[in-house]
Order: sequence, then C-alpha cells, then structure tokens
Amino acid sequence: MGFTYVPLVPGWDLVVENLSLVPVAAAALGPVAGLGAARVAASHFSVIVRGTAQMFVAGPPVVAAAMGEAPDKEELGGARIQTQAGAIDNEAADEDDALGQLRRFLSYLPENVWEAPPIASTDDSHDRREEELLSVVPRERRRPYKVRRILELVFDRGSVFELGARYGRSLVTALARLGGRPVGVLASDPNHYAGGLTGDASDKLARFVDQCDQFHLPVVNLVDQPGFVIGTHAERQNTIRRGARALYASYQATVPWVSVLVRKVYGVAGAGHGNHAALNLRYAWPSGEWGSLPLEGGIEAAYRRDLEAADDPAALRAEIQERLDAVRSPFRTAERFGVEEIIDPRDTRPLLCDWAERAHELVRHELPAGPKRRGPRP
Repeated sequence: MGFTYVPLVPGWDLVVENLSLVPVAAAALGPVAGLGAARVAASHFSVIVRGTAQMFVAGPPVVAAAMGEAPDKEELGGARIQTQAGAIDNEAADEDDALGQLRRFLSYLPENVWEAPPIASTDDSHDRREEELLSVVPRERRRPYKVRRILELVFDRGSVFELGARYGRSLVTALARLGGRPVGVLASDPNHYAGGLTGDASDKLARFVDQCDQFHLPVVNLVDQPGFVIGTHAERQNTIRRGARALYASYQATVPWVSVLVRKVYGVAGAGHGNHAALNLRYAWPSGEWGSLPLEGGIEAAYRRDLEAADDPAALRAEIQERLDAVRSPFRTAERFGVEEIIDPRDTRPLLCDWAERAHELVRHELPAGPKRRGPRP
C-alpha cells in the first residue's frame, strides 16, 4: 500500500452491538489466531473441535520469535488449554458435534432480546418425584456428592446442556428445561473446593447470569456454598473483587430467580445465591445449613482466645461444637421466617415446574424487553 495504518477492526462496532441484541454462537473448526480468536471469544457460547482446531492470540512462529518459546499448536492453544482457561466454553469431538452444540445452545434462547424464550414440548411429567433425591446428599457434612445427578433428576430428561465444564469447576452452569420451559441453571459442585466460589467461578457466574438476564431466562440456583475460597493463592487470584462482581450480577438480574438451598450457605458468597431484596423464591432441603462461617474453621476464628487459654483445647472445642450443633437445625431458622419453606427433596421438580410456568408468564407479559442497561461493577 505504500503506507501503514493505525489498527482497526472493520465492523467491530456491529459485533459489539450484536452481543447485546441477539444470541451469538461461535465454533473454532480449525486453527484461529488474532482477530479470528477474538471473534470466537466475542460470543455468548463457543465450541472448539478437539485435535483439529486451536486458538491463540498469536501462533507458534510469532510466539517463538517474540517470546523465545517453542510450543506446538496444541500446547499453545488446543481444546483442553482453552476450555480450561475459560476462553472457549465447550469441546467438541468433531465438526458435526460442534455444529450440533451450536444448534442446541440456540434452541434454548429467543431470536433476540425483544422476544421470550421458546417453549418446547415434553412428555416428562411435571409431578415426577425421584426417590433418589432423599439420599443423594450424604449425612456426613464434609462428603461430596454428584451435583450433576441432581440436575438429571430434577430437570426435564435429557434437557441439561452444560456450559464451560472445565472452567471455574466449583460452579456448574447449564441450560435446561422445566416442563419444556428453558431456564438457566447454577449449581455448586462440592467435588471442587467443596463448592466454594473461586475467582474463576465468580467470573463464570457473572457472565452466565448476564446472559440469562439478557435473554429472559429464569434462573434456578442449587446452592451448596461454603463461601469464597480462601488462602494465599485465592488472594493472589483477586478472588474478592471478582467475587463482588459475581454478587453484583446476581443483584442486578431482573429475571425471575429461585434458589434451592441444598446444603451449605455461608458468608458473603452464600449471600450471593440470589437478590434477597427482590421477589425471588427460596426453598431449602432438610440438609441445609447456613450462617456467617462454617463450624470448621469458624470455631477457631471466633473462639481463638478461649481455646488458647484452655487447659484442654480439644475438649473445649468439642464442647463448643456440640453447643452450636444444637442450634444449627434449619427448622430453627424457618421458625423465625429466615427460610420461606423447607421441602421434601422429592418435591423439588414439581415445585420448580410450577415456578417455571409462572416465571415464563411474567417474562412474556410484564418484564421489559430490549437490551439491558446496568450500572458499573467493581
């Protein structure tokens, strides 16, 4: 050309605008770098084909020249690398699988932000009550369980479509249906950090809630939240600021929201299970427990001086634990209207199906349509 230019991306203003108006889904079907990588990331849902596709800001030759590193394409930006980093949501086995995932993702969403989500037909009974739900949460408070099994038992059969499973793994995010009605699903996974909210999980939560809010998907939150993950690594990961952003997302959401308190609900992260000041529903299972801190670690923090001064610290700790256990029952909270309703776990699906029907009526007739306008976040 005989001259150079200041970088610009033609049409990027439309890319930015589209993300607030219509569902955007992207697939990496081969190696993508630079602008191609940015285009894949600038989506509500993205998928990458294992083995044949990679994504990076710059490819191996540029990295070798600029950084002195010598990774191959897979080491630099293969499917596992990018899904673990959260740059791409899902991995696909092949191109057909990738395109199938795009179609499935779009099937839960309206065509634009002025429409309501589409309702699908289903032969799954609203009144299905699964006996397995009675025993899925172990009586031993510190034992994990398979939260995805709860999702399978509660939502329409075959309707759960998980997004971003390898990133922020203490939080499951998924699209699903209740009586054919699409909903967004949040669920704590106690197999990772006991379900505690990490910095990555916080980012994952905020992005997903924003998308549900934007496309009028009511949100179901299955809560087993011991609090923000703590320690030096967590502090270096900027957990509290990222966690605060996640709480902002929950409080700024205007779609109908229901929380099912499956087990733990502790601390500031637990308080972010939903906006307490909004007209949201909250059910609790009898396995529920909550407060400012879990007893594990909480006793040491609250009674440190007493324990240090005791002749037998272990005996005193056991005495304090027994005293606090006696008042920890969720029914005591319910008696004081701290929890609206404690339910039989087998009733979870029927109750949520009824809620989804009302929630979608609200979305269709009363909630404002169009792009969302929010204030700044920390």
